[in-house]
Amino acid sequence: MLTLTAVIRKEEDMYVAECPEVGTASQGKTIEEAAKNLKEATELYLEEFPLKCKERSFITTFEVIEVAET
Repeated sequence: MLTLTAVIRKEEDMYVAECPEVGTASQGKTIEEAAKNLKEATELYLEEFPLKCKERSFITTFEVIEVAET
């Protein structure tokens, strides 16, 4: 059993989910649907292309200065 990361963001009327460790992506109308679709897409991908590196990614945040629009 692998534990992977899902990054989910809202784009217009859909949620887009991405797995940075594998490079898979999917979408759904809800966060739950996007996550479920990403899980399915990632499992199918890993059947064909097994993950060689089993190290976890590190997720962090950082701040940037907002640039005012002119």
